[in-house]
Amino acid sequence: MAGLTRPMTNRAATPSASPSPLNPSAPGRDYPVQPVPFTAVRVTGGFWQAKQEINRTVTVPFALRQCEETGRLRNFDLAAETMRRRAAGEAGFQNQPVTIYPFDDSDLYKVIEGAAYALSMRPDAALDAKLDGWIARIAAAQEPDGYLYTFRTMHPDSPAHEWIDPQRWLLDPILSHEIYNLGHLYEAGVAHHQATGKRTLLEICLKSAELLWRDFGDRGLRIAPGHQVIEMGLAKLYRVTGDARWLELAQIFLEARGPDGKVYSQQHQRVIDQTEAVGHAVRANYLYAGMADVAALTGDARYVSAITKIWDNAAGKKLYLTGGVGAVGHGEAYGADYELPNDGYNETCAAIAFMMWNHRMFLFTGESQYMDVLERTCYNGFISGASLTGDRFFYPNPLVYDGVAKNNHGFAGRAPWFGCACCPPNLMRTTAAITGYFYAVRADSLHVNFYAQSEGEATVAGMRVKLRQETDYPWQGRVRLTVAPDGPATFMLRLRIPGWAQGRPVPSDLYRYADPAPAAWTLRAGGEELKVKLEQGYAVITREWRPGDVVELDLPMPVRTVHGSPQIAAIAGCVALERGPVVYCVEGTDSTVAPGELALPTGAKISPVMQAGLLGGVTTLEVTGGEAGSFTAIPYYAWNNRGLTPMAVWFKRGE
Repeated sequence: MAGLTRPMTNRAATPSASPSPLNPSAPGRDYPVQPVPFTAVRVTGGFWQAKQEINRTVTVPFALRQCEETGRLRNFDLAAETMRRRAAGEAGFQNQPVTIYPFDDSDLYKVIEGAAYALSMRPDAALDAKLDGWIARIAAAQEPDGYLYTFRTMHPDSPAHEWIDPQRWLLDPILSHEIYNLGHLYEAGVAHHQATGKRTLLEICLKSAELLWRDFGDRGLRIAPGHQVIEMGLAKLYRVTGDARWLELAQIFLEARGPDGKVYSQQHQRVIDQTEAVGHAVRANYLYAGMADVAALTGDARYVSAITKIWDNAAGKKLYLTGGVGAVGHGEAYGADYELPNDGYNETCAAIAFMMWNHRMFLFTGESQYMDVLERTCYNGFISGASLTGDRFFYPNPLVYDGVAKNNHGFAGRAPWFGCACCPPNLMRTTAAITGYFYAVRADSLHVNFYAQSEGEATVAGMRVKLRQETDYPWQGRVRLTVAPDGPATFMLRLRIPGWAQGRPVPSDLYRYADPAPAAWTLRAGGEELKVKLEQGYAVITREWRPGDVVELDLPMPVRTVHGSPQIAAIAGCVALERGPVVYCVEGTDSTVAPGELALPTGAKISPVMQAGLLGGVTTLEVTGGEAGSFTAIPYYAWNNRGLTPMAVWFKRGE
């Protein structure tokens, strides 16, 4: 997320005489596959209900308190006070920021976004009123022309931080984060409007966007944002308002990138010429997701071509088994091809941004491989970022730990908050809206992408269809899906058959199973077993559906032994374990041998055991028959919830 490495770049930023022509948006143009909004789906039990309840009852109020107690909200009050007192005649009055970084404003916006998502799930008058109060304080800190950036407004006579230029915007290509903050503001404004129907925060966004248009649209100023996210925020503003200027601004910011800038912030080439995932991983993934949004809304195929090549590079050469990305701690960056050390950085925000990007790739293509990768990240490298209690967090997510290192931004083990606190509110907002990944529709096809105990509805071929899933996924692969259209309706139901069930962990040769045989999955409709061919990774059932029709999918979950590509030097001669979408690790608590020294003999017996009383209820893997005696593997996402102890995902390959 917000990088602490200061790259050098050319500060020059001048208006261009003639902005490059942009592709106008055709009316109604968007992704070919449309997601069913998270507000139309709710979890009713099982794995994700537990996660969302902890998020709603613990993480949301905890994050709200942290924004108040750490001074992030106070910065807005100080900015408002400076404007008020100067307007009253105190010409030299200024305030000093009470937090560390100029991007601290964005934490507040992400918390509001996550809280708005929580309000969509369940009304809460007290939370609603608190957000109203916060939004009023944000409005008071906005300058009359729409500028909103507390570090400058509270201390206008000279920069309050070394990352800030005396003039607006000029250091944004490096580290000021002025435009980055606005991207998260716009996402929050749209979320709050959609959750509550109120326009208070949305109007703040639109006032800000008008300023961006005056500076970057009409005046033609060309600056590439140093930390991307504004592109997605502007796309959301465009969708909710229909004002084509916001879409044009998004493309202006994309077209301002490169050539000859720094790799760190993806300014080394024009975006359409980039072919590899490089630089700061959160910046990169936000960029690629923003390119996808602009491509979908404008029809610019150049962006699609570029992000497809970049995705092939990321998924084929730079992806951890846990779905994490961004191996290099220095610069929080993607490394070289196959540079995947076990102690790699894998920032939580990078995993979240990677999920956003993968979802958009699916919406373009309808191909399951993107949802396969999203699922891998979701169940492993994403949810590992939050403790089971919902109030302790990981910034990096390594695949090995010695039990003592302070590798979590100065903390050993999970931390309650960070000076650079991007990850906790990002976890909060993503968990609250996770059901937005469950279903999608394209014409007369309904895609079922995620399996979870839930209820929802979608409109397919003009017919409203209610859906109910009964399942204990990810611990069991049996899914009972009740399909209830309002009346008889013919459409295609597409059920994703995960890559792990087809005998491949990822859609590349980066990892492989020792036994690549597909699981013997079965599909039944109306009690009759069906033999179907896969299309783009989906089992397709075409029929006339009637209220109460039942589909039963059974995805067996054998324990899989995983090998890495020989080109990944860090895991040469090593193996890992996974079952279904869940990657496993061993903690020192569950082994008499240090996890990093464990050897897994090829003849070891590995038995899955459901333990309802352990770590919130998990399926463990009980390993017997090795030289080290018996040990227990737990889901990777649940590590470091029982105190400090060594941990490892990859083990030596025994004889």
